Amino acid sequence: MLKFLPARTLPFAAGLGLSGSLLTSLPTLAQTAPATLTVQVNKPGAPIAKTMYGLFFEDINFAADGGLYPELVKNKSFELDEHLLGWRGIRGAAALSTYTVSSQQPISATNNHFLRMTAATASPDAGFINEGFRGMGVKQGGEYTFSVYLRKGAGGVSGLNVTLEEGGPGAGPEAGPSGKTLAQTRITGLTTEWKKYSVVLKSTSTAEKARLKLTLEGAGTLDLDVVSLFPKDTYKNRENGLRTDLVQLLKDMQPGFLRFPGGCIVEGRNLTERYQWKETIGDVASRVPLVNRWNMEFKHRSTPDYYQSFGLGFYEYFQLSEDIGAEPVPILNVGMACQFNSAEMAPVGGTAAAGPNAGSPHNHEDDDPTLETFIQDALDLIEFANGPASSPWGAKRVAMGHAAPFNLKFIGIGNEQWGPQYLERYEPFMKAVKAKYPTMNIVSSAGPSPDGELFDKATQRLRELKAEVIDEHYYAKPEWFRQNVGRYDNYPTTGTKIFAGEYAAQSVAIGSPDNKNSWDCAISEAAFMTGLERNADKVIMASYAPLFAHVDAWQWTPDMIWFDNLKAYGTPNYYVQKMYSTNPGTTMLPVQRAGNAKNGQDNLFSSATADDKTGEIIVKLVNYSPQARPVTIALQGVKKLGKAGRATVLASADLNAVNSLEQPQNVAPKEEPFKVSSPNVTYTLAPNSFTVLRIPGKR
Repeated sequence: MLKFLPARTLPFAAGLGLSGSLLTSLPTLAQTAPATLTVQVNKPGAPIAKTMYGLFFEDINFAADGGLYPELVKNKSFELDEHLLGWRGIRGAAALSTYTVSSQQPISATNNHFLRMTAATASPDAGFINEGFRGMGVKQGGEYTFSVYLRKGAGGVSGLNVTLEEGGPGAGPEAGPSGKTLAQTRITGLTTEWKKYSVVLKSTSTAEKARLKLTLEGAGTLDLDVVSLFPKDTYKNRENGLRTDLVQLLKDMQPGFLRFPGGCIVEGRNLTERYQWKETIGDVASRVPLVNRWNMEFKHRSTPDYYQSFGLGFYEYFQLSEDIGAEPVPILNVGMACQFNSAEMAPVGGTAAAGPNAGSPHNHEDDDPTLETFIQDALDLIEFANGPASSPWGAKRVAMGHAAPFNLKFIGIGNEQWGPQYLERYEPFMKAVKAKYPTMNIVSSAGPSPDGELFDKATQRLRELKAEVIDEHYYAKPEWFRQNVGRYDNYPTTGTKIFAGEYAAQSVAIGSPDNKNSWDCAISEAAFMTGLERNADKVIMASYAPLFAHVDAWQWTPDMIWFDNLKAYGTPNYYVQKMYSTNPGTTMLPVQRAGNAKNGQDNLFSSATADDKTGEIIVKLVNYSPQARPVTIALQGVKKLGKAGRATVLASADLNAVNSLEQPQNVAPKEEPFKVSSPNVTYTLAPNSFTVLRIPGKR
């Protein structure tokens, strides 16, 4: 996902998508005369897919480690390439006679590095500090489970002192004087064999940037590994659970699906660094971390300490999907590394991957994969998700605590690949999945551009292959979204369906660090989404991207939800998505303008659905103009009309308005009742507004 698009690479990048037959002239400013919209209640169209509005998750912007996955210790097992990343010796480790990261008699073959500290004399500074993910967020009265594996060496070390403290002035290259103590304990009973110790720390204060200090009690040698500080307050109070407030923001959206784990991290910069789901399940302590491909992608936001711990792995993704009521949509590597990086490819036949990085070591089960490796991974994943306990991979799911199948229905083959290299790998991949699982819905890629020769050729071939779903992506200026509201009007109504898998309006330019989650971007997306809803017979899935961003550790903007170590807020874009996903309806209803005016003419955008569950008609209206606009909604053929409706209004006079941690509700929806006295419903739209009207009226 989110490829940086050099202008020389794809025509879409150079023009920000503002070319092609879909363009129309800029609409004129709103007029004050009422506009009449006829909702054909008695001529219902296609059903609204339950998966229509969903979520796209990728581990970018510290979305997983340091975000949704709430482990507070960075590099807890010393397994990263830079073994002491995240760790600093107190006062430059002056109180330690030696320290080293060793692999002598480790805990396990996969967890084969640990920290060995030796102090010649006892000192309160004989130890290390872990900085966390831009600090550690802790709350007053909050309980945090500290656990560690320890092994006593020579000398008289009698214990390990564990202190949770405020950051203090020395949180740089050499951790200096301590800050305020927030919680403290000591671990004793050390042995000469590896043993796990666990204790609960309770913080006396709230701190956004705390840190963990570990010091030796006494002189001698102590080995330590798998150092964890994990909040007890997790979603559903799970031991390896997720951050409560972030999950709640997702659940509140009532999403139809969750696409995971990305995005470009599926591909990796090379095949060795690709995402391998099998390494993300099982015992958390045994999951081997991997560099995050976003760590050095952008010079303007270099993040060399960005790794994936895989504490949030495929089992947890499936579990999260279940928790928030969303269909899981895993995306798997098709045998191609990121085409914007190495473009390394596994051969369709043969014994070794083609490319300069083939065979580089990273403890992976297959460093020389062929396409068959990737196909087998997909088949095994479906068995992991849906197989019985008697199957090899189903048994692994059951062993992790989920006896029932996850009922996986969708699987993506490739993330955002393009060209003949993708198609020649997709076809045998697809056929192998279909041969074993004929009812599985396969998501295929149309590439990173929404138009052009590569897009057209991929779309044509995928339709010929009867692909269930084609994933289209578009990042562009806000006006592109308003001008392309009719994008799907002339798509085929039968056969392959569309997944608008990644989209977001860019206030400045694609990949710019100056992009903002402005109201202009969000209202333009709301306008575009009326076109998705009006074409529910062609579009069955849509998701904004990316989902999460840490305010101190982001690589890409804009993003739907922002957070720091303690708080989170939804952007105006979040509220647009939520208003759609919580008001989808069950059946599309045609909407007509007087004189057959097109959707979006005079900057008025609309769509409508019937909700057969509640007996309501839902009308979505975008007024992209600085004037209030009266509208008349003629409900053609409505039955049993109620007397009062409910309006949800998202509006701001300032198109540059944004939300923030300090003003999380600066642009947020408000609800208000309105009267319904006849099938011709009148309502005045606020300036620069997105409005959802729920009208009690059965069809």
